[in-house]
Amino acid sequence: EGINQESFEVSPQKLLKLLNKTKISISNDETRHYLNGIYLHKTKLENKSFLCGVATDSHRLSSSSLEIDPKINIEPIILPKKTIFQLIFLLEQSSGIIKISNNKSKIKFEINGGVLISKVIDGRFPDYSKVIPKNNDKILQIKLDEFRNSIERVATVSSDRTKGLKMNISKDVVQLSVNNPNSGEGIENINAKFNSNDLNISFNSIYLTDIASQIENESIVINLKDAGSPVLINDFSDKNSFHVVMPMKI
Repeated sequence: EGINQESFEVSPQKLLKLLNKTKISISNDETRHYLNGIYLHKTKLENKSFLCGVATDSHRLSSSSLEIDPKINIEPIILPKKTIFQLIFLLEQSSGIIKISNNKSKIKFEINGGVLISKVIDGRFPDYSKVIPKNNDKILQIKLDEFRNSIERVATVSSDRTKGLKMNISKDVVQLSVNNPNSGEGIENINAKFNSNDLNISFNSIYLTDIASQIENESIVINLKDAGSPVLINDFSDKNSFHVVMPMKI
């Protein structure tokens, strides 16, 4: 069946950014195949229209959007992981405008005179808006490089990176620690700004490292509620992207 829908144009750099920022949260759980890709759909915010990409593995969620003409129609689809990596490869070499068209079962990308056509994942993507924290008013701000480097150093104590990273947060310092019964404990203190009372919370360190790799600003901003609730992570340099992470119980 052909794709009759009108195509629309996007810049390769913007589409590449959207894919890179969301792909970190794609699920590898084959039993929930509808999470094995990026959900592409049109959203509206303050009279503007966006092509929005979302991925989640139910422990974390990443969303990134690019502004599009309000007249553009796009069928909501789930783009498979394999297509995403092919597309990223092509976009990295591309300078010209990309044309996209799709129907419920296929999507077509016209890039640099070539064409990539992909089936889409059959299934319903969950209503992700429910998991985006709305009133996380405890705001932690940390220099991105310090945060990334500190996590890397502390996490080397444990061979299992999925083990929890503890964050003991106070007004101007965050203590990061990983405890491993076999190889001891890694602890580091980094400077931070926090607008609330002390809070202790734990995360899978890989999730934080993945998200930090996609932040453009020199600071990472983590919006918290309490030790058991999901956190919202923002990038001051890209207001159209955000991440949500569930804490761990250690």
